[in-house]
Amino acid sequence: MNHAEESLLPAEELPVAIVGAGPIGLITALGLAYYGIPFVVFEEDDRLSLDTKAGTVLTRTLEVLNRYDALDDVLQASLRVDEIGEIDRVTNAPTLSVRTGDLTEDTRFPFVINIPQHHLEPVLRATLEERAPGALHMGHRLTKFAQRADHVELRLDAPDGERTVKARYLLACDGGRSQIREQLGIVVEGTTLEERYMLVDLEVDLDVGNPRDYPYLAYFSDPSEWMILVRQPHCWRFLYPLPPGEPEPSREELRDKALRFIGEVSDIEILGTNIYPVHQRVASKWRDGRVFLMGDAAHLITPMWALGLNTGVLDASNLPWRLAWVLRGWADETLLDGYEREQAPVAIRGSGQMAEAARAYMSGRGDAVEAMTDGNWGNAFTRALLGVQLDVDGTGDWNMVKTGDVPTAVRPGDRAPDLPVFGPEGQVHLHDLCRDSFVALHFTDARRRPEIPAPTAALQHYVVSRWDVPHDSGLRDRGLFDPAERLRRRLGVPDDSVVLLRPDAHVAAIATGADNTSAIAAIYQRITGHTP
Repeated sequence: MNHAEESLLPAEELPVAIVGAGPIGLITALGLAYYGIPFVVFEEDDRLSLDTKAGTVLTRTLEVLNRYDALDDVLQASLRVDEIGEIDRVTNAPTLSVRTGDLTEDTRFPFVINIPQHHLEPVLRATLEERAPGALHMGHRLTKFAQRADHVELRLDAPDGERTVKARYLLACDGGRSQIREQLGIVVEGTTLEERYMLVDLEVDLDVGNPRDYPYLAYFSDPSEWMILVRQPHCWRFLYPLPPGEPEPSREELRDKALRFIGEVSDIEILGTNIYPVHQRVASKWRDGRVFLMGDAAHLITPMWALGLNTGVLDASNLPWRLAWVLRGWADETLLDGYEREQAPVAIRGSGQMAEAARAYMSGRGDAVEAMTDGNWGNAFTRALLGVQLDVDGTGDWNMVKTGDVPTAVRPGDRAPDLPVFGPEGQVHLHDLCRDSFVALHFTDARRRPEIPAPTAALQHYVVSRWDVPHDSGLRDRGLFDPAERLRRRLGVPDDSVVLLRPDAHVAAIATGADNTSAIAAIYQRITGHTP
C-alpha cells in the first residue's frame, strides 16, 4: 500500500492497525488474517526481540493458534510436555505434579509446550508473512495518533521518513510501556514487586551424560530459594527470584545457582541470561473509542505458571472475531464492548491473583492455590488455561478454576470441550465447526425430522444425535452423528437442549425446553444486535 492509497481509501476499506510485533501482536494479526480482515502491523524495532523471555505455551494458546491455522510450525519448533512437576526442594520429592494427559476428553492438545519467546516470534512472523505478505512493517515507530468519527489517523517515523496511515481501529500491542496507553492518559493500577526474577539458559546434558529425571516443566518450592526448571528444545532454563536489595549476580553466579539445584555436572555452557522486574499492573480501561489495549499494554502479570504471555493470548482470542463480525456487517459496534468486560476480570482477579498466590506458595509464604488441591483433572484443566469461564452475559459470572477428578458439565461462558462428531463428510471437531461462525447445536432425536432454523453465514444450525440423520430427512447436511452421545454427555446437557457456541469456542448460551430455539435466537440478537 503506497502513501497515496493510504489517504484515499474510503473508511470502510481501511485496515485495522496493530502496533507491536511481539507474540500478542503477531497472533492478533494471524486472527485477523484468518477472518479475512485487512490489517497492517507496525513494529518500532528493525528486528524481533532477542531477549530471553517467556518459555511455556499453554493448551488454550495452542487451541487459539490452531483456530488461526498457525499451530503446526510452532509445534515443530517446540518441546511437548504432559507433566507439570511440583517438587519440594528439601526432599527433592514430587508433591503435586499435574498430568495434562488426563485432558483427552477436553482437547486435541492434552499437553503444554516449551519454546522460548525469541524462538516463537520468528515462527509466528514467518506464518504471518506467508498469509499476508507486506502487512508487517519493521522500523516503524508510532509518534502520535488522532481518533476521527470513522477512523484513526496514525503518524509514524519510518525508515524513509514520516508516514501517515489511516485505520479503522488501532490495537495497542506495544507492551508494558505502551505509548498508546500513555497518549490516551489511561491509568495503570497495581504494583511492581520488590524482588526481581533471574533467568539463565544453560546448555547441559541432563538426559544421558548427567541424567536427571526432572519433568520438562518443574516448580521447586522452597522458603529460601525457589526455582523453576524448563526444558527448552535447545537448552535447560532456570528461573529464580532475586531478593530485594541484592546486587545483580554475574553470569557465572547464575550458573552456580543452577548447580546448587541439580548438582555437579560436566560440560555446561551459559547461553543467555536475563534479569527483569516483576509487575502486577492492569490498565484502568482497555478501550477508548476505536483504540483497544491488548496483552502487556492492558495487563502486566507476574510470569508465574506461564500466566503472562498466555493471558495475553486470551485477548488475541477474544477481540479479532468481534472486529470481524462488526466489519462484515454481522454485528453492531456494541459487540466490541464485550472484549473488556470479559477479559479484564480474567487478567485482574484471575490470572493476576492466581500468579501471585502461586508465587507465595512457591516461597512457602502461602497455602496451596485453589486449583492445586482437588483432583488432577481440575488441576490440569485450570493450569492448561482451559477453565476460563467468561462473563458472556454481563452478570458478573466468571471463573478460571475447575476442580475435581472428573470433567464437569459446561456452563454459559465456559470454553466448550473440543470433541469429535461425524458430519456428512466425516469426522469434525467441535472447535472447527464454530471457528468462523456462531453454531447452534440442537441435541435431539434425528429420526423425528426436527425443525431447525435455516443456516446463515453468521449462525449455523446442526442436529446432534446418537441416531445418524436419515438421507431422506432433508437434514443430512446439517446433521452431526454423536456415537454413544459422547459430546452431549461431556457437555452435561439434557435431551432437547440447544447449545450456542461463539467463534472463540466459548458457550454463549444453553437453552432447554419447548421454546429453546426461540430463546437462542433472542440471545444471539442480544449479543450481536442483529437478527439471526
